[in-house]
Amino acid sequence: MNERPRPLFVAHATYRARRTMDAARLLPLLGVILLVGVLTLIRSNGSDDGISGSVLFMFGVWVVLIALAALLAQPLHRIGRKEYKASKSDQEA
Repeated sequence: MNERPRPLFVAHATYRARRTMDAARLLPLLGVILLVGVLTLIRSNGSDDGISGSVLFMFGVWVVLIALAALLAQPLHRIGRKEYKASKSDQEA
């Protein structure tokens, strides 16, 4: 009767690692949605009026995707290194 209830929350480091991996998984999907949307608008217009703006938007999306991938690379590298060390120590034991 004197037992303490277990905490409902995951450890902060584990939570951040999972959310970082989720963001890395969703990044290509975000890129596809943004780029395909612009490509369909270019095809549906049929005129050359908005092509330069669309190309600039596509280039901007491309640059933002690269920047986001670079921002996610460092935390993902740390997560991978921790998991590798943990699995290696499990194999040695």
